[in-house]
Amino acid sequence: MRTKRICIYNAQIVLPEKVVKGYILIEGNRISEVAENDFPRINCYSDITMLDVEGCYVMPGMIDLHSDSIEKEIQPRPNTLFPINMAFYELEKKLAVSGITTMYHSLTMSDEWGVRNVDMVIEVINTINKLKQTRPMINHKIHLRYELTFLAGVSTLEGLIKDKSIDLISYMDHTPGQGQFKDAQALKNFTIQQHGKKEQEVDDFLDKTFECRAKIDWVKLVSLAKIAKNQGIKLAFHDDDTRGKIDTLLACGGTVSEFPINLDTAVYARSQGINVCVGAPNIIRGKSHSNNMRAIDAILNNAANIVCSDYLPSAMLPAVFRLVKEGINFTEAVKMVTLNPAQALGIDNDVGTVEVGKSADLLIVEMHQDYPILRKTLVGGNIIFQADSQVLNNTERVDIVC
Repeated sequence: MRTKRICIYNAQIVLPEKVVKGYILIEGNRISEVAENDFPRINCYSDITMLDVEGCYVMPGMIDLHSDSIEKEIQPRPNTLFPINMAFYELEKKLAVSGITTMYHSLTMSDEWGVRNVDMVIEVINTINKLKQTRPMINHKIHLRYELTFLAGVSTLEGLIKDKSIDLISYMDHTPGQGQFKDAQALKNFTIQQHGKKEQEVDDFLDKTFECRAKIDWVKLVSLAKIAKNQGIKLAFHDDDTRGKIDTLLACGGTVSEFPINLDTAVYARSQGINVCVGAPNIIRGKSHSNNMRAIDAILNNAANIVCSDYLPSAMLPAVFRLVKEGINFTEAVKMVTLNPAQALGIDNDVGTVEVGKSADLLIVEMHQDYPILRKTLVGGNIIFQADSQVLNNTERVDIVC
């Protein structure tokens, strides 16, 4: 059986430090050649698929380290659950259309309700790990968001770490009055809306989190973080609002601070070598939905180096080009959704750049009226999404200044 070959030519190839005109040769599921200022030697190859992408950028597939989209796919409304396999299959199509080729599905393990109940979370983890072995369109990984006040979940967390059932952990503390929800009423309103519960039920739940917060066993959590690190599982902290929390993250051997609440904390995290992740929706909207730090402020101050989708996968690609409008170098903006998360998560040997030997996870992007239109998504050399609409006929190419 002959190895499948694809040649993408007339491409504006987005490399880590520059954009070059050239071609990319894919053999099997790997990139076998990246050539600058050259035309492919078509006669040298037989049974090759030629893709002329003139006017388009070819960039690495995007890596999303934090998205709770799978939760919303399973539970689109309060108290309304859909089959996990349906959610998996339908979501990965949306991810392919959004240009996300590696997804760390974010699942919150707590003693909350519905999709965030511990038993449901375990079922989702087991189902994703099973389905991703059979017919995946993209690369699926598990990001377990562990609510620190869920004291009874420590043993479950330990088991998932030792079984290598997860790929990334984030320690979270959503106790009212600190972190993301300094306004306790805002958290109460959010919880009522999210889960469709009565006010008294939510009051009782939040009161319990206060009681549990005082009992958090940090000695055990640091120990679990070290076990996870030895298993190749990365650790993140969530909604950091003080330098002290970054120091604790460092003590745990963590690598990522997700959505720091203020600029001072973000700057300190980066100064200590911690990766700082901000949300694409924040970039697009120009503000936080929780009235916390503006993502663009952190990026412009070199205090953030990773962009994730948070809750809206379709925001990732437009966020890259929005950053360019804000004065960020194009290749640096691309790295925030490709190479930087790959390095933070320890998968950069396989994905994150257009480079010989790496998996052929690629996006073909055309600019239309100053907006990025995804034309093709490739994962492992397979075209998993293709848009051949004629809407872009007779349009002029828009160059990005690098």
